[in-house]
Amino acid sequence: MKDLIKLLGKPLKFEEAIEYFGDKLPVTSKEFYKISEEYKALAFTVSGYSRIQVLNKFHEVLLKAIEDGTTMEQFRKDMNEFLETKGYTGITSFQADNIFRTNVQTAYAVGHHKQMTDPTVMKLRPYWQYDAVNDNKTRLSHRAMDGRVYRADDPVWDTWYPPNGYRCRCGVRTLSERQVKQQGLKVESEMPRAGVVNGVFVNILPDHNFNTNPAKTPFKPDLKDYPESFKKAFNKRQTSKPK
Repeated sequence: MKDLIKLLGKPLKFEEAIEYFGDKLPVTSKEFYKISEEYKALAFTVSGYSRIQVLNKFHEVLLKAIEDGTTMEQFRKDMNEFLETKGYTGITSFQADNIFRTNVQTAYAVGHHKQMTDPTVMKLRPYWQYDAVNDNKTRLSHRAMDGRVYRADDPVWDTWYPPNGYRCRCGVRTLSERQVKQQGLKVESEMPRAGVVNGVFVNILPDHNFNTNPAKTPFKPDLKDYPESFKKAFNKRQTSKPK
């Protein structure tokens, strides 16, 4: 979304985002990729780190950032102080931006989804429009989605609800029937497949591992085939939740 840079730069209390990210379970990358695609949104991992203590710290500091509105720079500072005491090299600015932006953007996007799907909002603004930033950092497949309009309940959003890649800045805006007519917008109903963007042929697909809607994944996975540590962490989280 075009307002994401502003969101990440100033304090914002967003209860839905806090609840979503707080429920994520830290797991190692190896375990993360054993989890079925539809439930990856329930897990949290950071590439390059295998100790749960470290992953828990990443999760803790990111959750604090979402709760208190701290910046990416503060996130990096807090994490590097911790990592260096544990004998790790601190994360770079690029790593910090990637980790911070992807996780915070996802949490805010889930919170935004809950607000947009409120029955009253859905009645008044039944259409959604994909909103890419459209600068030189925007991926061509994401640029190909920019401006496309679908009904809010269209299955396309099960695949294309942002973020649709690491450091993705895309978002979704709601539209009323009147706005769609006034702006002469076409309401689509088919999943986009391919197109030409800036003279380049593009397969219109989200990035790998970003083709699901995290806001629509209930926190009730079938644990039968999941890594043991994920099962234990999930069961512990469930028993510790207030009744």
